[in-house]
Amino acid sequence: MSDKIPMTVVGAQRLREELQRLKSQDRPAVIEAIAEARAKGDLSENAEYDAAKEQQAFIEGRIREIEDFLARAQIIDPRSLNTDGRIVFGATVELEDSDGKVITYQIVGDAEADIKENKISISSPLARALIGKHEGDSAEVNAPGGIREYSILGVRYL
Repeated sequence: MSDKIPMTVVGAQRLREELQRLKSQDRPAVIEAIAEARAKGDLSENAEYDAAKEQQAFIEGRIREIEDFLARAQIIDPRSLNTDGRIVFGATVELEDSDGKVITYQIVGDAEADIKENKISISSPLARALIGKHEGDSAEVNAPGGIREYSILGVRYL
């Protein structure tokens, strides 16, 4: 798979920092835990050894995943785009839903999406409905509970 993955500058930096931590701290710690568990003898009934090996597999998998993301990343700085006020990848959008609730989302790549941080994936239904629109427009999203309408209150590029 050689498809480029859109990613913000901040998202790429966070992945680089996580990769550094995994390689310099987490990997050595789990290798040490495996060595300590091995030293305790019979591995067939050693829960510490099994847990450490499981953790090692998770860490190695995450390292490969991040390295793949970064190798395929198309890093986009939203501040450098000429958008004419249109909502594009990387835009931070302030929305008001039909209930009057105001929320702000940033449209990011799949690898950096995190709803707890109000970062929605470019491939999400909401982001797809917003792309190309301007401040003052409205967007309809086909959500599981029916169609939701949002008013676009503001668009920023941070």
